[in-house]
Amino acid sequence: MTKRASSFALAFILSAPMLSAQTSSWRPTIVAQHGMVAAGHPLAAEAGMRMLKAGGNAVDAAIATWAVQGQVEPGMTGLGADMFVLIYLAKTGEVKFINGTGFAAQAATIDFYKSKGGIPDEGPLSISVPGAVGGAAMAVQKYGSKPLADVLAPAIEMAEQGFPITENLARGLAGSRKKLEKYPSTTKIWFRNAKPLEMGDILVNKDLARTLRAVAAKGADPFYRGDVAKNTAAFLKANGGIITEADLASYQPYEDAPVHVNYRGTEVYECPPNSQGFVMLEALNIIEGFDLKAMGHNSAPYLHAITESLKLSFADRNKYVGDPKFVANIPMKALLSKEYAAARRALIDPNRAIEGEPAPGDPLRFRTPTAAVAYAAPRPLPTTVAAFDPDEILNLTTYLAVVDKDHNMVSITSSLLSGFGSGMVVDGGGFFLNDRMRYFYLDPSDVNSLQPGKRTRQTINPALALRDGKPFVVFGTPGSDTQPQTQLQFFLNVAEFGMPVQLALEQPAVISNSFRDSYAPHAVLGKLLTPNVLPEPVKSGLAAKGHKLDLRDVHGVGSVKAIMVHPVTGALMGGVSPTGDSYVMAW
Repeated sequence: MTKRASSFALAFILSAPMLSAQTSSWRPTIVAQHGMVAAGHPLAAEAGMRMLKAGGNAVDAAIATWAVQGQVEPGMTGLGADMFVLIYLAKTGEVKFINGTGFAAQAATIDFYKSKGGIPDEGPLSISVPGAVGGAAMAVQKYGSKPLADVLAPAIEMAEQGFPITENLARGLAGSRKKLEKYPSTTKIWFRNAKPLEMGDILVNKDLARTLRAVAAKGADPFYRGDVAKNTAAFLKANGGIITEADLASYQPYEDAPVHVNYRGTEVYECPPNSQGFVMLEALNIIEGFDLKAMGHNSAPYLHAITESLKLSFADRNKYVGDPKFVANIPMKALLSKEYAAARRALIDPNRAIEGEPAPGDPLRFRTPTAAVAYAAPRPLPTTVAAFDPDEILNLTTYLAVVDKDHNMVSITSSLLSGFGSGMVVDGGGFFLNDRMRYFYLDPSDVNSLQPGKRTRQTINPALALRDGKPFVVFGTPGSDTQPQTQLQFFLNVAEFGMPVQLALEQPAVISNSFRDSYAPHAVLGKLLTPNVLPEPVKSGLAAKGHKLDLRDVHGVGSVKAIMVHPVTGALMGGVSPTGDSYVMAW
């Protein structure tokens, strides 16, 4: 720790109030030996368990889980979504990354969307080429142990025989009624008597079953270059879309090297660009220079240090990170260097919050703006957007984690982007299409500017960590720009404070929006979403430092799900944040 960092840490520690921390979890940490699945719905987790019990490995179980998630969590994922996959292979000790995200159609230009008044938040022009099917098929074919037909069998069975609507899904359908009721292909499946399905209704989706059977028989090819692709392109053309058969046919998933940092002896892995995964890692490097235990868990100084570290990391995201196939020489090695983190850390004032979005640093020269620049009044950016709703954000994406008996680990985040994506179900295909175009910028000078064939910068970023070369924890969450923030706070709960998994997931967590939002119009709202359950001295302490608190009645660390591996016995220990239909199953 540098001398300056030490003085900052001392200032933090001296101002930390005594806290009465939660010492036991409301729900138990699930403990087992042979395999475990943590997912956003019990029926999805059960599909993964079926695969493990049938002798499948963690990859087989993960894709089986995801295929069912697309039905029981239809507002979050499905065949029309994107996904990132992190895989730890126990036999070799390698971490693999699969990019299953799609791109903008060839007709998707800045001028085209400007002529339409901007990128819409739903409908046919909000859709990018979906990548999840390709990513899922690649994962099974390269790293699974069972045929894809076996892996997709639980999802096919569910689509043909149906499943009951939960209270959470019914609430989501009702809340999205205005979006969904516009599209007959959607209402014929998800509505009954002109109303969204309600709790206890049974949803049967024969169209989706046929699509899944085609993928099960021949892999991703029918979805991108066969009958499913032809039907999807024809449906979009008939409804004013611009994605063509040629766009779909040109899609390919690909493998890339994951990014990682060593945080106090633990190797933490994330997804590389076009993911924002490095944000959590850069923030970890920055806060590594502080004595977090001395500050006190969830004290005002502790939460201030985390928040400021994340603001600086998000500012770098918005400056440097986009699709690496279009953005040459993203300085990822420099962004994740300890030297650069030290320069960014020096900007954090223990008694003053940065207002709005700070200026990005210069990682190639290990330079960062002076404090005067970092704390200057933020430049004007759009602020006329709907109020940020963390409850809604948590229902826009889904996550799953799997660990098998051999301790292979899989971490997958998949997303339609917004709730129910574009709102459109492909007629005859049975699956929702995403609205991923909403993340692009229409400013040609921006690193994330729209270009035909370009992948937008994704907020999805599943994670995993190794300790002493052995599997330690696999974790992730839905939540758009909140993902690196809640994942970071969960990770510190276990890595720094040694909490059991479920207890770590039930802790209060703060969320900043003092940076450009990924959604157009990319506003900087400048607030700190703060749980009411935090002690009053903590809330007043944060406010005294200049944080503009947005108090919310929320519980848990986002919607993080996680599985840890006991370092001695190898026992699996899993938990989920108390949100939605999240569930852990094990044997």
